[in-house]
Amino acid sequence: MEGTLVNRKELNPEASPEAAFGARLRSAREARSWKQDELAGLAGYSGRHISAVETGRKPPTLRFSRSLDTVFGFTGTTESFERAWGEIRHGSLLEGFPEYLGQEARAAEIRMFDVGVIPGPLQTPEYATAIEEGHVKRGTLTPEQASERVESLVERQAALARRVPPMVIVVLDESCIRRAIGGGEVMERQLAHLVEFAEQPNTMLQLAPYAMGEHRPFNRLVNLLTLPDRSVMSYVESETNGHLDREITSVLPLVRSYHQLQAAALSQAASVAMIDEARKGTP
Repeated sequence: MEGTLVNRKELNPEASPEAAFGARLRSAREARSWKQDELAGLAGYSGRHISAVETGRKPPTLRFSRSLDTVFGFTGTTESFERAWGEIRHGSLLEGFPEYLGQEARAAEIRMFDVGVIPGPLQTPEYATAIEEGHVKRGTLTPEQASERVESLVERQAALARRVPPMVIVVLDESCIRRAIGGGEVMERQLAHLVEFAEQPNTMLQLAPYAMGEHRPFNRLVNLLTLPDRSVMSYVESETNGHLDREITSVLPLVRSYHQLQAAALSQAASVAMIDEARKGTP
């Protein structure tokens, strides 16, 4: 029988987050004296699928993890497989970012700067999908993981649509609107979405034009959060590192630099005019 003694092998939870997930799954299943085929029937999957996840040959998906939580009664608990799946998903993200997302969802004010790519909260689904499809083509993500990342982004955006929404201040390097992602139609919708974003009562959008040159204080993603208690934290990201910081001595210089960035950037009206001009150039 698939998933019984035939595929029994020792698992190494330390090998990877997926291996740890698989070992936890086997442990929970065996604690209930279920065979893989029995669990498969309860969860709506095949015994082969359970075996592949337990041995780390197949990464878990969000839907699969939620099914396990329903079967085991782990939904909303610290033992939740969905929570473990989230840790795997975030494991491909930079350190500090998962915690940043939790803080962003409750922040009173969010300030963002980015270069080259429009920040997640401002992305359209098509733009986000195009970015993740690029990862799939390069072999750094599976199609399922890419789909789940887009789904996660939608959830991130929904968390900002609160009854009392946060003030969202965004300064984009001009490269964000010049770099074509997903082709002309996708970029046209994305740029139109930026204009719509700028029109909201709780938002501010500015562009840092190429002409700023060396006067632009940041060369990488910088996010600043003001929390309900008025404390401020920063999240700074490079190509290989992400850093979440609550220390006021290191956060305040970033706040000061962000103010300088805003002062030197185009006004919102001039920024929207530049975006509209860029839209005319999209095929």
